[in-house]
Amino acid sequence: MSCELLVNVTLQETRVAVIENGAVHEIQVERAQSLGLVGNIYKGRVCRVLPGMQAAFVEIGLSRAAFLHASGIAPSQYHHTADRETSAPTHADIAAAESQSAAPPAIPNISELLHEGQEILVQVIKDPLGSKGARLTGHISVPARYLVLVPAAGSVGVSQKIDDESERTRLRETVRGLARAAAASPQVTSGASVVADGYIVRTAAEGVSEALLSKDIEFLQRVWSRLQVCAAQAKAPAMVHEDLPLVLRTIRELSGDTVERIRIDSRETARKAIDFTRDYIPDLTAHIEHYDGERPIFDLYGVEDEIQKALGRKAQLKSGGHLVIDQTEAMTTIDVNTGAYVGHRNLEETIFKTNLEATQAIARQVRLRNLGGIIIIDFIDMDNEEHRRQVLRALEKSLHKDPAKTNVSSVSALGLVQMTRKRTRESLEHVLCEPCPTCSGRGMIKSPETVCFEIFREILREARQFDAKRLLVLASQEVIEQLLDEESAGLAELEAFIGKPITLQAESLYPREQYDVVLM
Repeated sequence: MSCELLVNVTLQETRVAVIENGAVHEIQVERAQSLGLVGNIYKGRVCRVLPGMQAAFVEIGLSRAAFLHASGIAPSQYHHTADRETSAPTHADIAAAESQSAAPPAIPNISELLHEGQEILVQVIKDPLGSKGARLTGHISVPARYLVLVPAAGSVGVSQKIDDESERTRLRETVRGLARAAAASPQVTSGASVVADGYIVRTAAEGVSEALLSKDIEFLQRVWSRLQVCAAQAKAPAMVHEDLPLVLRTIRELSGDTVERIRIDSRETARKAIDFTRDYIPDLTAHIEHYDGERPIFDLYGVEDEIQKALGRKAQLKSGGHLVIDQTEAMTTIDVNTGAYVGHRNLEETIFKTNLEATQAIARQVRLRNLGGIIIIDFIDMDNEEHRRQVLRALEKSLHKDPAKTNVSSVSALGLVQMTRKRTRESLEHVLCEPCPTCSGRGMIKSPETVCFEIFREILREARQFDAKRLLVLASQEVIEQLLDEESAGLAELEAFIGKPITLQAESLYPREQYDVVLM
């Protein structure tokens, strides 16, 4: 799989498009006024403990307090365990990565773990979404090219995406040896840490030499030492470590053997990227180039068109079918339709081929739109059990390329496929759009007829409660036209019933659902 990165940089925002095999598969946007927080580490102060939710709100210097669940609190952070020795549990990501993970220990009540006013080191794992504050964890992790440092975890996990068992064993044993050597160094043994640091071996580490892994560990140890010094000196709430900006963060996540080219239309950003890769990812340095063409960089692969399509409800399939994608606060629903596709053999074969094609489109769309949380897919009903199995396998295979963690369940009794995708940042739609001021995000507005009937009821209400010589109705142009045309008879009857004249006035700035009844 060939991969190309296009980077568009302006003063206001940075946009990154990931091109795979000539098609846009991912778009990320970071704006100067609202930089992402995921990965940032803060020294926070507990401002409220909620025993009923097993959670606490932590002040980290944002407009809204951030949310910390009891499961995200490391034992070393418990306010009542300062005087007794505690063994640190395996980090959540390590537990997911290890093929044989132990059952997690029981979590004490949140009131026994934290108290108001307590200072605690936390990391953002989910940006503020909508009206919700940021999501935090006390299990700190610091990523590098091939490894992720998990301080005081004492374990080594290997990415599940590395399938070769012999390679998994090699990487685990190599990193364990390097971690023991790092823990025995004078800089570490002189410190107060009792439990050894843990590491997660990333997918990019497959086939990597011991020397490069050792370099990653040295880098991570330097970062962690610097971070601890900053945390000790900082006064809560304060940020003690900021993750890389979007461009460098994206480059860090790339696998060098699949990247053909990284084009950046800003000379300064390109220079920073070259300096960064030269120090940490030398195999990518030669792939970075400054794009100075006359044509906008996002026009090269039609990225601007793809962004516009990704903001719509429909996603067309090559066969003529289409997907209908709706985002709500609770979940995202994806409906598969045959549309104009009529097939060549029979109905069952047409449905099967449409669903198979939809699996690839769904995997691309959830990544392109950065959809997260619960996703419900309504495939076209299939009577053949083998067809259902093949469609499910095809969906899982298509999602395997997604860097975000996904989990697909079996087909439910209602014929729906439920899946989850890890959500850390806002979807593309939420970054680029806001709720419609006319419909308030409903996606529907009342018909002119409905608004007219509401006006009739309001006139009756006003006429009964107040004594007025006449009434003035202010409404949008189309509602006034409806009152003068289709509803003119009803308006005349209402005028006769209340015994007062009704005057109409069109307001060009009023949306359809807005109106006023004024007593004169």
